[in-house]
Amino acid sequence: MRIYCKECGGKARIGSRDELSVEFARLYCQCLDPRCGHTFVMNLTYSHPLRPAAGAIDQLLFDRLRELPVAKQRQLFDQLGSLASP
Repeated sequence: MRIYCKECGGKARIGSRDELSVEFARLYCQCLDPRCGHTFVMNLTYSHPLRPAAGAIDQLLFDRLRELPVAKQRQLFDQLGSLASP
């Protein structure tokens, strides 16, 4: 992760971080340009997934299958079985 100083545009480093939750942290930063020396706080937050975790997809599928009537579940499993056989 690259951090830049808002004042001079130079590179900055993260000196420490304060994790307030799994999705939010405060980053305490310092400009690396000795002529600037600006210190500042940036916020790091979780936004959204680009692709759901594999476990979440599996759980969603099982939940949907469980909601189906038993006859429909059997029909789907029979179709899957016929796809697996040559």
